[in-house]
Amino acid sequence: MLSFLSAMAAPEASGAAGTTGSMMTTFVTFGLIIVIFYFLIIRPQKKRDKETKEMLAAIKKGDKVVSIGGIHGTVVAVKETTVVVKVDDNTRLEFSRSAISSIVNRKAENAEPSSKKKAKKERVSAPQTVEATVEQAEVEADAEKKDNN
Repeated sequence: MLSFLSAMAAPEASGAAGTTGSMMTTFVTFGLIIVIFYFLIIRPQKKRDKETKEMLAAIKKGDKVVSIGGIHGTVVAVKETTVVVKVDDNTRLEFSRSAISSIVNRKAENAEPSSKKKAKKERVSAPQTVEATVEQAEVEADAEKKDNN
């Protein structure tokens, strides 16, 4: 038993090198795990938090919003830390800004940029030439002839 303890206390030179290598592998593994967690969990969460803060700071009168409880309404007044939401004709609820989960749609001011985006998308697609349309019609006609035979 004494020889076993002495062997454990004074490892040989080759054993010490193996321990250092395995320790280095362990540190590299933990480093990789930390990097993976950062890119898969921490970074996206920070981005989402930033977008939420920007959305809450941009709430204006007339915006249609949804609360975290699922209540839909229109913003009537915006205060420093709260928002007054009109839910029905005579019903107004005051929410904390953090209780707003999303803005459904904004006034006509923000409707214009979405139409501009659609126009850009339409410009990006290549226009079909008359020749391409004629060739496509011929291919379809040939396919119909084959189906009929």
